Amino acid sequence: MAAGELLAGFASPTLSPLTAVGGAVIDAVPPGVKDWAISLFGTADKAALLVGMVLVIAALAALAGVLERRRRFTGAAVVGIFGLAGAVAVLTRSQVTPMALMPPLLAAVAAVVLLRFLVRRLRAWDDAAAGETTPDPMAASSRRSFLQALGITAAASAAGGVLGGIWRGASMAVSEARARITLPGPASPAAPIPPAAEPGVAGVSPLVTPNRDFYRIDTALSVPAVNPGTWVLKVTGMVARDVQLSYADLLAKPLTERHITIACVSNGVGGDLIGNARWLGWPVRELLAQAGPQPGADMVLSRSADGWTAGTPLDVLTDTRDALLAVGMNGEPLPLEHGFPVRLVVPGLYGYVSATKWVTELKVTRFADDAGYWTPRGWSERGPVKTSSRIDVPRSGRPVNAGTVVFAGVAWAQHTGIQTVELRINRGPWREAELAAGISLDTWYQWKLAVDLSPGQYEVQVRATDLKGGPQDETTRPPAPDGATGFHTVRVDVKS
Repeated sequence: MAAGELLAGFASPTLSPLTAVGGAVIDAVPPGVKDWAISLFGTADKAALLVGMVLVIAALAALAGVLERRRRFTGAAVVGIFGLAGAVAVLTRSQVTPMALMPPLLAAVAAVVLLRFLVRRLRAWDDAAAGETTPDPMAASSRRSFLQALGITAAASAAGGVLGGIWRGASMAVSEARARITLPGPASPAAPIPPAAEPGVAGVSPLVTPNRDFYRIDTALSVPAVNPGTWVLKVTGMVARDVQLSYADLLAKPLTERHITIACVSNGVGGDLIGNARWLGWPVRELLAQAGPQPGADMVLSRSADGWTAGTPLDVLTDTRDALLAVGMNGEPLPLEHGFPVRLVVPGLYGYVSATKWVTELKVTRFADDAGYWTPRGWSERGPVKTSSRIDVPRSGRPVNAGTVVFAGVAWAQHTGIQTVELRINRGPWREAELAAGISLDTWYQWKLAVDLSPGQYEVQVRATDLKGGPQDETTRPPAPDGATGFHTVRVDVKS
């Protein structure tokens, strides 16, 4: 594995055997398994997958050793099959190149050579222990010392190989290119944040989420390394004319800056897979107007550099909302893990149908003819964000002192806006909370409510109503197929 990752760092920086196999696993597992992984590990789901893959590889290595020791070439066959599986996984990735096939195949060869060497050493020790041969200096070494040395070497090689293979080469070059970029000022700046937008309650999610804390959910096991100097966005499909746009072309456009809250459809009730940022980009509708969508088109299939796709309703990308080809996030170029150099940001839709990172193509098409990555896997086609709310403080299960208890949190109905937020205690009457001024209809709102509570146990629920009068759905539903619903509920232990 270490040999394959290190070789990929030079021969195929954007695609290694480990990331190819991991991507194939992500594509192959049922949607329910993905939902379970996200609910269990959250934004650490990729790290968990990598750990799981390493454990499986270790188990296969142990099996190969046992088989090879018992019968020559049987363990080597296991290693060879695994190497071929890695090559097949590489072939399924959109970043595949002829050079990308070399690392898994050469890694398998290296593994077979190492396997044969180790098995010969073990047999020599067995023979020496049985007194059948005269032990040489290598055979006289203790098996414990050998295993300790092997373990240290394997751990160091694996760690160095994985990190070197995934992050060196193209990723380092792209990071350096990003550091040299100075974003232009917006032709249409974001509106100032109203002074009353934050009620000042400690523990509430910040109104603008820092880049380092912004959630990341995608299918990319390693962050695609896309060079802004060679990046091109193509507009194809049912259009009057194909359009190509370079990164320099995009930065030269009159850019728009807006605060926009985006959410993952996997976000459970009260979850944190949501964030608000100040995005800088060019309105997608202006690019599509240049291409001229043909009659009958109703969807835009956006494609990522790693092959992931999202199907977005054409009318959403061409109406007056601030759907952006974003190049900036909170005053700096997009972080690599959030889509550098360019991504889509669309108010009012869950990310699985809109928020394509590392975007390289917009294909104007029809829902009847094309589907994004998640739709064939059981998710709905259009994915509008549902009105929701969350209690941030006090945290569920944490004791608080009797007296005045301040509840606070956030509520959202992107591209619609929030009218009211209400709380109820122990299923009693609803009490209207103090709603802070929102930045815009496309962002979340903060709220707070002070309640006098005597010692005891309390169940507290929150609900929101949007500016159109639409109430938050009380029915408890899981995220699949089109977003979770229900009232966020916390349990508070009030001490005397």
